[in-house]
Amino acid sequence: MPPKRLETIFPGLTVLRHYDPSWFRQDLLAGVSVAAVAVPIAIAYAQLAGLPAAHGLYASILPLVAYAFLGSSRQLIMAPDAATCAIVAATVMPLAAGDAARSVSLTMALTLMTGVFCILCGVLRLGFLTNFLARPILLGYLNGIALSIISGQLARFFGLTLEPAGFFRLVARFVSRLGQTHLPTLLVGLAVFALLRALKRLSPKVPAPLVAVAAAIVAAWAFDLGGRGVALLGTIPPGLPALMIPAIHENEWVPLALGGVGLALISFNSAMVTARGFAIKNRYEIDSNQEFVALGAADIGAGLLQGFAVSGADSRTAVNDSVGGKSQVTSLVTAAVIVLVLVFLTVPLALLPIPALAAILMNSALGLFDFEGMARLWRIHRQEFYLGLIALLGVITVGVLPGVVVAVGVALIQILARASYPHDAILGRIPGGRAFSNIADHPQAETFPGLVIYRFDSALLFFNADYFKSRVRAVVAEAAPAPRHLVISAETMPVVDTTGIGVLAELIDELSDRGIVVTIAAAKGAVRMMFDRTGFGARLGADRLHPTVAAAVDALLGEKAGARIS
Repeated sequence: MPPKRLETIFPGLTVLRHYDPSWFRQDLLAGVSVAAVAVPIAIAYAQLAGLPAAHGLYASILPLVAYAFLGSSRQLIMAPDAATCAIVAATVMPLAAGDAARSVSLTMALTLMTGVFCILCGVLRLGFLTNFLARPILLGYLNGIALSIISGQLARFFGLTLEPAGFFRLVARFVSRLGQTHLPTLLVGLAVFALLRALKRLSPKVPAPLVAVAAAIVAAWAFDLGGRGVALLGTIPPGLPALMIPAIHENEWVPLALGGVGLALISFNSAMVTARGFAIKNRYEIDSNQEFVALGAADIGAGLLQGFAVSGADSRTAVNDSVGGKSQVTSLVTAAVIVLVLVFLTVPLALLPIPALAAILMNSALGLFDFEGMARLWRIHRQEFYLGLIALLGVITVGVLPGVVVAVGVALIQILARASYPHDAILGRIPGGRAFSNIADHPQAETFPGLVIYRFDSALLFFNADYFKSRVRAVVAEAAPAPRHLVISAETMPVVDTTGIGVLAELIDELSDRGIVVTIAAAKGAVRMMFDRTGFGARLGADRLHPTVAAAVDALLGEKAGARIS
C-alpha cells in the first residue's frame, strides 16, 4: 500500500514519520503525567462500570495505542470516562445478575460491539448522527449521570450496605440508614475528597488523584485501616490478562446491541467535544469520520484486553495539553507506564481504601455537573432548559439509555413542531431602495393597495402544507383593501415536495375563483426544478414566475398603474 494511502488510514503515521526529536522530552513528561492521573481514575471507573479494579487498567492500554495511530487529534487521550462507564453498568448489570465472570464477558462483548458500530459509522461517514444529541440534551444527560454517580457512591463513602435501586429510592434508603454510618470509612472518604478539592483549587497542575491515592494507601498501611473495618481494594492480578472469547446467550444480543449503539453515539460526541476544543486551541483540524474509526479501534482494543468502552477523556487530555504534549507519542508513553504499573505496582494498590475511590468518583461527578449551564438555559431559552431537564430526569428515573432516548425523542418532536408551524411574514419595500422586508420588523416599509407579498420561512413539505394553506387564506382575508394580487416570496423556501405543489395548485384555483392572481417570486433552483417536473410551472405561466420580489412587484404595478418601482 502506498505511504500516502497508509497515512490517510493511519493519520498518526504522518506524525511519526515527520516526528521532531526535540518533542520527545515533552511527550515523555506529558505521558508520565497523564498516566499519574489516569491510573487512579481508571481503577475508580472500573468500580463504576461494575468490574474489578484491574479491568480499568486493562481498558487504558490498547485504546491509547490504537488512537495514537488512527486518531487525528494530537492531544486527545482515549481512556475510561464516567458517562460511558455508567452506560456500561446500566447495560451489563441487569444481564449479569451479580455474576462477576458474566459481567466481564458481557462487558467485553458490549465493548467489541461498540467498536464495530463506531467503525461502521466512520466508514459510512455518519458523523452527523451525533447532531441529534443537542447541547441541552448532553447537558441534562451529563448532569443526570453526575447525580447517578454520586448516589451510587454514597454507600461506599459512608460504609453502608444499600441494595441497588433507582436514584430516588436509593437516596431515600441512604437517608433512612445514615445512623449506621461507619465512622472510619466516612473519615477516609472525607479526607480524600477534601484533599482532591484543595489540590484542584491550590495546585491545579498537581495530579490530584495520584496524590490522593498515594496518601490513602500510606494511611491504610500506617493506621491499619483494613483492621478497623475500612474496605480495601484487594489483590490486583499482576500483568496483562489472558485473551478470551466472550460468551453471549441468545437473549443478550439485542440489549447489548442497543447498549452498543448508545455507547457509540454518547462516547463519540463526548470525544469530539474534547478533541475539537483542543484542536481549535492548538490550531489544527479534526476529521470527525476518522475520529469515529479511531474510537471504534480503541474500543475493540479495550474489549480484547477485557476492558470496557472508552471515550475522549477531557481531564487527562487537559493534563496532556497543560504539560506540553506535542503529539500522539504521549499516548504511547502513557500506555507503557500503565503496563509497568500492572507488572510492578499491584501490591501497594491492594491497600487502596474503597472510600478513597468513592471520593475520586464523586469528585469527578461534580466536574460533570453543570448547574450554571442549566441556569443559563433557563434565562435564555426555556424550551431548551426543559429539554435538558427531561434528559436529566430520564437518566435518574428510567435509566441512562432510555433517558437519552426519551430526550432525543422530545427534541425531534420539537423540531417537527417548529417545522410544522414555521415563521412567516408580510413584506413591504424599504423606502429608498428595492429591498423588501417584514413589515412587523420595519413598520416604515411601503405596502401597495390591492397587492399582498407573503413569505413562508421554511421548506414547503407534507407536514406543514396545510399550515401554509391556512396562513395564506388568513393573510388574504385580513388584507385591506381586498387584494387583487398575491405575491408568494419563495426566497426562504429551499425545497418543495409533491404535497406542497398540490397545495399551491389548490390555492391558485381557490384564489382565482375569488379574482385574486397568484405570482411566485425568487424560487430557488430546487423549487423551480419541482415546478418543471410536476408541470406546475407551465400551468402557472412564465409571466407569473419572477426571479425576485422586486421584479414581480415591478410587473404587477406596471399592469395596474403603468408605473414601475424606481
